Amino acid sequence: MTVGVLGCGTVGQDVLNLIRRREAIFADLGVRIEVAGVLVRDPARGRTCPPGTPLTTDPAFLQECGVVIEAMGGVDRPMSLLRPHLRSGRPVITANKALLAERWDELRDYALDGKLYYEASVMAGTPVIGPMSTVLRASTFQRLQAVLNGTCLYIITQMEQGKEYAQALAEAQALGYAEDPPTLDVGGFDTAHKLAVLARFCADGNFPYEQVQVQGIEDLTLADVQAARARGERIKLVAELERVNGEWQARVCPQSLPDDHPLCTAGSSRNAMVYEGEECGTLIFAGGGAGGMVTASAMVGDLLDWVIGFPGHVPLH
Repeated sequence: MTVGVLGCGTVGQDVLNLIRRREAIFADLGVRIEVAGVLVRDPARGRTCPPGTPLTTDPAFLQECGVVIEAMGGVDRPMSLLRPHLRSGRPVITANKALLAERWDELRDYALDGKLYYEASVMAGTPVIGPMSTVLRASTFQRLQAVLNGTCLYIITQMEQGKEYAQALAEAQALGYAEDPPTLDVGGFDTAHKLAVLARFCADGNFPYEQVQVQGIEDLTLADVQAARARGERIKLVAELERVNGEWQARVCPQSLPDDHPLCTAGSSRNAMVYEGEECGTLIFAGGGAGGMVTASAMVGDLLDWVIGFPGHVPLH
């Protein structure tokens, strides 16, 4: 089976390495994965990829791929590359929550056809989209709360240790946790992208990204964090979806939660989600929500699903 990969940063490299590491599993399914091409800006740049990986600046290899794994990020560029592939009826595996959130009008029909696989787009290797798109459909959804951005989680944790916001942000950037500028993370927009993706499995299959109310952590002060700790609470950037006056309301904002709240215990230093359903009760998901190999584990898992014949993640319809 022929695979093409868009992007070869940390995630793309780890996807390629994990495909190689899992050759025996694919072989047990009677399949050999052949990487037809990996689209990059600079093939000469140093990377940790399996020997013989075909790095190229020419996307022509996409024409011969049975499936494309998109790991380049952004919105317009990947959409332009994926559009012909999707129109031909071939599937796409992606972790790109911004693309899914902002180009849903164009992507939704492909998702309904089972051609979009995107477990890694929310909480990376911690499986939440799979359960929400399958077994949890039998339960009447009521509410979810989630911590979905590791950069904000790191910054607030550092503030709890006495650091001012600016210092904690600078450290996050130095460690590579936050981009420069960091607005997508600290402004709450990355979390809002992910919340829009989740909402389409439990509230409305057409849930628009523009309907998410967003407030980031830029105005959070050390005094705010210390006051919460004095009350026995912790501040988190929380994504929340619930019905208010008969309408689904999605919002992202800092909230002060009790110390014993699941987002403060199970999710103390990890991404976490509390899902509430009438029949299933309260479920807690927690785990790694970022990182190259963590994300790659979900993307290669999606590749295995495609090989086996499972459809992609289908929204409400």
